[in-house]
Amino acid sequence: MLKVAIIGPGNIGTDLMYKVLRSPKLELCMLAGIIPDSEGLKRAAALGIPTTAQGIGPVLDQEEIRVVFDATGARPHLAHAPLLKEAGKIAIDLTPAAVGPYVVPAVNMGEHLDSLNVNLVTCGGQATIPIVSAVGRVAPLAYAEIVATIASKSAGPGTRQNIDEFTQTTARGLEVVGKAEKGKAIIILNPAEPPIVMRNTIYCEVERPCDEQEIRASVEEMVEQVQDYVPGYRLRVPPLVKGNLVTTMIEVEGAGDFLPTYSGNLDIITAAAVGVAERLADHIINRREVAPDA
Repeated sequence: MLKVAIIGPGNIGTDLMYKVLRSPKLELCMLAGIIPDSEGLKRAAALGIPTTAQGIGPVLDQEEIRVVFDATGARPHLAHAPLLKEAGKIAIDLTPAAVGPYVVPAVNMGEHLDSLNVNLVTCGGQATIPIVSAVGRVAPLAYAEIVATIASKSAGPGTRQNIDEFTQTTARGLEVVGKAEKGKAIIILNPAEPPIVMRNTIYCEVERPCDEQEIRASVEEMVEQVQDYVPGYRLRVPPLVKGNLVTTMIEVEGAGDFLPTYSGNLDIITAAAVGVAERLADHIINRREVAPDA
C-alpha cells in the first residue's frame, strides 16, 4: 500500500480522510493541521490515525510517506510545494494554487504519473472536462462552455471569495486538458431548499458536423470511466447534436462520507484526489516490480 498524509483537517480534508481509509491501495499515516483542538484532528485521533497540530513539519520528517494531499488553501500550498518537492514527496493539490499541471484522472493522469505536484483544477473542471474531452475525441473542439450549478449551502466562504478564480481556472482547464480551442465557465449558486445536487450543463462547438450516436458512445464511455472513482457521477441528459453544436448535462451526487450528499461539487474533488493517488500507487508498485530487471 502507498503511504500517504493529509494536510488540512477541515471539511475537505476530513471527507478525504474517510475516502482514503476506504481505499485498498492507500494507507493514511498522518493528518496534519495547525489548530490543536480542531474537530478534524479529533475525529482522526478517535480513529487511531496519527495527528499533528505542528503543520507540515512532521509530515516532511516521515520518510515512508510518499504522497501528500494538500487540502489547505492556495497561499499555504505555495509555501508547502517547494518543501514537499525538496523532501521528494508527491503533492496532490486540492487548492487553487495550480503549482503543478492540471490533472483529471479519467482524462490525462497517464501523462503525469511522474510529476511531483499535480493540481485538481476545480470541482467544475473535474465534472465537465471529461465530457468535453469525450466530445473532442470525435471531432476537434472550437469552443466549450460549461455552467456549473451547485447548492448554495455547499459553497463556503472560500468558494464565494474565489468565484473569479473558479471560472478562470475551469475555463483554462477546458482548454489545456479538454483540448477546446476556447473555454468558458459559469457558476451558479442555487439557494433551493432542499439543496440540489451539483448539475453541469456542457455546450460544445465542434469544427465539423458529427454523428450523434458516435458522440453519445464516447460520452457514455467517459461517464463510466469517471464513475470508477466518483460513483455519484451521472449523465442526466444524453448528448444532443444539432449541426456543429453538442449539448449535454451531468450531475454529481456526493457519497456522504462526511459532507452532505448534495455537496457533489466538494465530493468530486476528494474522490478525484483519491483516484489520482490510487493510480500513483499502481504506477509506483509496477515500477518497483520491474526495477530488478531494468
